[in-house]
Amino acid sequence: MESDNVHRLFIYGTLKRGQPNHFLLADRTNGWATFIGCGCTRTKYPLIISTNANIPSVLIKEEGIGHHIQGEIWDVDDKMRATLDEFEGYPDYYDIAHTAVAVEGNQSESPRKEIICLMYAIRSYNRHHLLKLPFHSNYDSNGEHGLPYISENDDYPDFNEAVS
Repeated sequence: MESDNVHRLFIYGTLKRGQPNHFLLADRTNGWATFIGCGCTRTKYPLIISTNANIPSVLIKEEGIGHHIQGEIWDVDDKMRATLDEFEGYPDYYDIAHTAVAVEGNQSESPRKEIICLMYAIRSYNRHHLLKLPFHSNYDSNGEHGLPYISENDDYPDFNEAVS
């Protein structure tokens, strides 16, 4: 690992394994990343898919609404964190929030182990519009919702305009 700082992230969208942007975590030139396991948020949040790019986003300010979100737990170094911050548009479009995550594992364990992770969450949004969208518990670009992610290489309006 290139630095002493380890950042524990909860990944719920296009960065997960098998999703369109996972290559960023897999590319060692971006820094160091280690998959820790799967989990779900202890708190319910709305996970929505929005913009013309079908971007999954957590509305962190709406705590208690929606679902316990399923995702992946990753440890990353400073270099990978900087790569992901840039990709996620932090701090311009996304914030970083701390959230408690129940780690999946041996189902006989009760209660399940809980850890605190960093999670990217949309910074500002049109609450009236986005809370009308369907809420999801688990994101998959090829899911039944029929809203596949469209990469930045495709033609779509500026993200900030799309979520306003």
